Order: sequence, then structure tokens, then C-alpha cells
Amino acid sequence: MNSTEPLIASRRPIRELPDELVSQIAAGEVVERPASVVRELVDNALDAGATQVTVRLSAGGVRAIVIEDDGCGIPAEEIPLALKRHATSKIGSLAELEGVMTMGFRGEALAAIASVSDLAITSRTPEAPHAQRLEARSGELAPAARATGTSIEVRELFFSTPARRKFLKSDATELAHALEALKRHALARPDVSFALWHDGKLIAQWRKATHEQRMADVLGPEFVEKSRAVDVPVGPMRVQGRIGLPEAARNRADQQYAYVNGRYVRDKLITHALRSAYEDVLHGQRQPSYVLFIDIDPTRVDVNVHPTKIEVRFRESGEVYQAVRRAVDAALSTTAGAPSQRPVPTRRRLWRQRRQSWGPAPAAAPPSAAGPQVLRGRGLKACRSRPSNRA
Repeated sequence: MNSTEPLIASRRPIRELPDELVSQIAAGEVVERPASVVRELVDNALDAGATQVTVRLSAGGVRAIVIEDDGCGIPAEEIPLALKRHATSKIGSLAELEGVMTMGFRGEALAAIASVSDLAITSRTPEAPHAQRLEARSGELAPAARATGTSIEVRELFFSTPARRKFLKSDATELAHALEALKRHALARPDVSFALWHDGKLIAQWRKATHEQRMADVLGPEFVEKSRAVDVPVGPMRVQGRIGLPEAARNRADQQYAYVNGRYVRDKLITHALRSAYEDVLHGQRQPSYVLFIDIDPTRVDVNVHPTKIEVRFRESGEVYQAVRRAVDAALSTTAGAPSQRPVPTRRRLWRQRRQSWGPAPAAAPPSAAGPQVLRGRGLKACRSRPSNRA
């Protein structure tokens, strides 16, 4: 056969994929690593009204992830439905989707996680005499002992897809990602207590506190000391939180948290607005620190644009950009009492101030026939004209 002839593959018939394979494909979009499981399950715990969330990990979350909460629980007859794809209590119509305020709403997370792990749910409502436990693999529902709330156990992540398990990093790296995922929730919900355990050791614990105290607990007291409060209503939205002073800028963007209606997001529009507000007081690759909360009408933002719900789309992106820029500008321009809290001048700002101090250029003096002529100008030294050698 001529090597230049195209290879024609044999046609395969169109058919529906098995439900398990569909869930595993969805898991590839939702579940990237153990931290993704932590994020999705803590979202569900917060939606259930939990005031205490405990995360227990083993081997960085690869061997085991257990999320315990004291929320409202799941009725026994609805526990099997929780593991079905696109089954959720968060929304029931398109109108509710367009104005969703819950952390989760797709109904895919539990089904996707169960397809790539050994998952079990134990839950109890306040009215139930005891809890019920469901094993995802067997589908068996049996009585169990537990207080009001829900416990979800995820063991041997990616055991059914060993190729994906090879892409996971070391236990310490996976633990760091899980801790970062929990930090994002903790900063947004100071009214909820969080605890993270790893291999039987307490790694982090944050008790209920005010917003400012929670930021100090999560990011350190230095962040609060070297930052300014932001609370500016701009049109139909409100921008609040804390932004770091220019002198507290960091080499890495590891203390940058932006939230839209309580949901942590990574949005280029918000990031650009913040960088634009800092451009006159930061130089080089220094990164500002901030924790900003944008409260906006949920109908003016679309949260259903990314499988992990970490990206959003604004109906009026221009007004969001201006609101963030204006709020940060106002906070940076506020006169602080301590000299160390004033913005650090950059070369551009110093040059601008020097030009303003010069004032308008003086008018040139008319030439005089009797006396020597004097040349005046900015940045030029005055010099006398020499007498001519001509006769």
C-alpha cells in the first residue's frame, strides 16, 4: 500500500455510554486530586447548614478522605438518590439556576467521586431515631450510629483508574493542596469552625470568629496589621474585605483570595482591576495580598461556566471592573496615621511629583542690547553670552 494514501479507520456505531463510564468522564473534569474532593464535599456541608466541619485525611487524601459535619442531614429515603447523577436539592428550575446562591447545584460531585473511589455516606436528620449508612459499591443501606449531620468517607481515590493515580504527587504536596482548599472556605465562612487532621494529627483548626480574626488565624496576624479594610457599596454591588499595603507585597501570589457571593473564584477581570489599582505603588513582579468579597445580585453573574465552579461570568463586566478598581483605589489613597503605612513611592510617582513641583515654565526675558543675555530653561544652568570676536 502506498504510504501517502490516507488510513481509513473502520466505522464504529454510535451508542450510549455506560453510566459508570459517564460518571468517570465527569470525574475527570471535577476530581483532579484529593483537594478537589475536599472542596466539593465541604461545599455540600456548608449548603447543609453546618457550623462545624472536620476533614480527616490519610496519605494526603489518597488513601482516605472523611468529611464530617453537623448539618441538617439527609433523610434515609433520599440517601440513594444523592449518589445518582444530576440529582440535587439545590435547584429545580431554570429560574433557580440563574439565581443560585448555594455552593453546589449540579448534582454531579458525589456520583463522580463514587465512580473513582470506594465511597460511603452516613447521615441522620434531627427527626430520625438513628443514622443510615449507604455503601456506594453495594448499594446496601443499613442503620448506623451517628449524631445529626453527615459523614462521607472516600477511600482509595482513583483505585478504579490507576493511570490517573500515577499523576498524583507526594503525600505532602497533596496535603498542602487540601489545606489550601480548606483555607478558601475558612476565609469565606468565619461563622463555621473547621478542623483538618492528617494521619491522626491535627494540622489546622479555626474556630468561629469575626472576619478580621479569621483572616488573622488563616493568613497570620501580619496580614491584618499590614492591610487596610475595604467596604465600599458601588452601584448594585458591594466590595469589602482587606487589601495589603504596598510595602507588604510578596514575591508570590499566594495570598490572593477573591470571592463572588461567598464563592472563591479565579477571575481575570478581578485580577486585572486589582493590578491596575496597584500599578502606581508596586514595581517589578511584586504581588499584592488581598481578601476581597464581592456581593452582587446572583442574576447578574453566571456561576455555571466551569465544571469546578471556580470561574464565573458577569453580565456587566465593566461595572464590576470599575467597582473593584474604585474600592481598592479608595482604600490605598486613605491617609494612614503611621508613616510606614503610606504607599511606597515608585520611580514613576517620584518623576510625576517632581514635574508638578516645577510649576509652569517662566516666560523668556526680552533681549537687552546693553546687558548680557541670559538663557533660562528647566534642567539647564544659566550661562552668560560671550562677547563676539568680530570687529
